[in-house]
Amino acid sequence: MKKSVSLGALALAALCAEASHAGTLDDVKARGTLNCGVTTRLVGFAAQDANGEWQGFDVAICRAVAAAVLGDRNAVKFVPTTSKTRFDSLSSSEVDLLARNTTWTFSRDVDERFEFVGVNYYDGQGFLVPKEMAVTSAKDLGGATICVQNASTTDLNLSDYFRKNNMDFTRLGVENNAEGQEEYLNGACDAYTADKSGLASIRATFEAPGDHVLLPEIISKEPLSPLVRHGDSEWADVVRWTLNALIAAEELGITSANIVELSAQAGDAPEINRILGTEGNLGLQLGLDADWAKNAIMADGNYGEIFEKNIGEASPIGLARGLNAQWTDGGLLYSPPFR
Repeated sequence: MKKSVSLGALALAALCAEASHAGTLDDVKARGTLNCGVTTRLVGFAAQDANGEWQGFDVAICRAVAAAVLGDRNAVKFVPTTSKTRFDSLSSSEVDLLARNTTWTFSRDVDERFEFVGVNYYDGQGFLVPKEMAVTSAKDLGGATICVQNASTTDLNLSDYFRKNNMDFTRLGVENNAEGQEEYLNGACDAYTADKSGLASIRATFEAPGDHVLLPEIISKEPLSPLVRHGDSEWADVVRWTLNALIAAEELGITSANIVELSAQAGDAPEINRILGTEGNLGLQLGLDADWAKNAIMADGNYGEIFEKNIGEASPIGLARGLNAQWTDGGLLYSPPFR
């Protein structure tokens, strides 16, 4: 009997905590600014340029949500977070949205009570090593010292991989990418492990990127997703469908170059019309203006445009689309229908 009462009290407390976070959409509208949590510095994903302006793949997601909700891509306050502080920043309402290379896992979704709104980058963990080491496989790293970020799934995966392959290693924990790069370049560790996209970003900032090699192994699944707090389905829907609008826009051929024309003509493609707000009432259902998705796409382009500009093969990061290609091109990228 006591156990039943205790569990009921815990459930009630959890519900009360979630209820206190409800109304994020109204809060953002009243404030006139979206508070978006990003990484401290990961070139291509989130970093400040020479003028102090935030740029990157994750930054573009924040700007798209701000444009959808507030009609202004620049109505964003970017809040740098580390692997250790990111979840506290979100749960404490310091940020409304976390868009910073965070892996969607069971425990983060269920136990830590966050809501992941959809995969925006399919990634996997890898290893970066100096070319002069002449290492060609992660299985050659037995006995190596490896830099890894604290309080991350990367850390857990590292231990699992070496245990599975009966190899020893020395762990050197770092708090963020900046510290990891410094330790790696100073020779404090033989290898740096992180998501492969992050390693490509890190390598691109080196004076001699060609002196460093990404090993071929991918030792984990790392579906990266923006996330919000549990208990506010209205806000989660806004962020989720903003991301879906960017993905669907690429599939349907809506680009930053033709979106104004497509919006003006209201053609014979019903789904395009619904996305652009010239048909139906999707915006009203989200509590937003009719042109919410149009504004989101105009912020920095569709998903493909955002990818190519910030991290694609023609960028300094040099990532191929791979699994992040549209489902029609052999990738995993897929938006539910807008209807």
